Amino acid sequence: MIGALALAGCSSDSSSQSGGSADASQASEGASDRGPITFAMGKNDTDKLIPVIERWNEEHPDEQVTLHELAGEADDQRETLVQSLQAGNADYDVMALDVVWTADFAANQWLAPLTGDLAVDTSQLLQPTVDSATYNGTLYALPQNTNGQLLFRNTAIIPEAPADWNALVASCDAAEAANVDCLTLQLKQYEGLTVNTAGFIEGFGGHILDDSGTPAVDSAEAKAGLQALVDAYSDGTISASSTSATEEETNLAFVGGETAYAINWPYMFTNAGEDSSAVKDNFEVTPLVGQNGVGVSTLGGYNNGININSPYKATARDFIEFIVNEENQTWFADNSFPPVLASIYDDETLVEKYPYLPALKTSLENAVPRPVSPFYPAISKAVQDNAYAAINGTKSVDDATADMKAAIQNAAG
Repeated sequence: MIGALALAGCSSDSSSQSGGSADASQASEGASDRGPITFAMGKNDTDKLIPVIERWNEEHPDEQVTLHELAGEADDQRETLVQSLQAGNADYDVMALDVVWTADFAANQWLAPLTGDLAVDTSQLLQPTVDSATYNGTLYALPQNTNGQLLFRNTAIIPEAPADWNALVASCDAAEAANVDCLTLQLKQYEGLTVNTAGFIEGFGGHILDDSGTPAVDSAEAKAGLQALVDAYSDGTISASSTSATEEETNLAFVGGETAYAINWPYMFTNAGEDSSAVKDNFEVTPLVGQNGVGVSTLGGYNNGININSPYKATARDFIEFIVNEENQTWFADNSFPPVLASIYDDETLVEKYPYLPALKTSLENAVPRPVSPFYPAISKAVQDNAYAAINGTKSVDDATADMKAAIQNAAG
């Protein structure tokens, strides 16, 4: 399920620079060497990669890729990888990393930078996905697949798509008249709350961290975004049920015809179109809306990193590049695994089969990765704790953003 990618950032506290130190010579070891490699990935999505691995193995009999399935839960996946990397092991040559882990693993010098002999061409990939794999100006992983949020709309209740956030708020009168909620999204206190808080902050011109990595949640723009979220929950634009909603509760509410709008990941498109859906033939998807037009989705997905200790980095490099070729990225699109190759979203045959692709492309082109920081888990907790308090009225937006900033600063030491 694509929506599960939204949860993949719920990882345990960063090990933050602990162990696994490497120097430039270690990074270059094996850069020209070839041989069999192991690819590690969480088991929830390996069905998308098995055919890709089989194709590679048919073409490279002397450089076979063995799949190692990690646990389904993100915390357990990360713990397994960290334990191996801290010990300096080469158990896994290539690792499918949640986008929010990439900076952490790079900061710990567990990943071989994709420079020199390991350089790859990223010019055909969606730029935000490349940004998510970049740390301190250096590419440390190659995007594999991505994900972006969409605005789902019940067209029987609200025929026209809103142009911006204010237009969405104004259209809620139609939802009230139809006796349904206006907008449902994920505001339960978990990673989904971080994702949606970041979307509002970015959608109103703010940032959680600025370009230098400094907390920026107390800027006027960031406060405006959080205030818009708080006001929308307070005045009923956002459903009361949203503070207990994950992706699945959101899915059930929209597919069940209980809400006029929903923010969710592309997997919900298939569910909404099924015969059992209350909105079958009466829904559309568009990019999120922000203060002045198209809004900002948080980026999901996986980045493939090469273990600094891999003895066969040349094979590892070619394998991660193989994953993003046109054939394999088309396979991803055909299996609800949003690709990173930009041209796939313009394939007329695919668009006919999956009408949400143009909206998803716009969403992804305007998406922003979650804060690229080795301290991401602590940042996410700071956002969740304080946004939840503001939404529920136990903190003012000023106090919530001040406390959020202080907690982020403390996490970074």
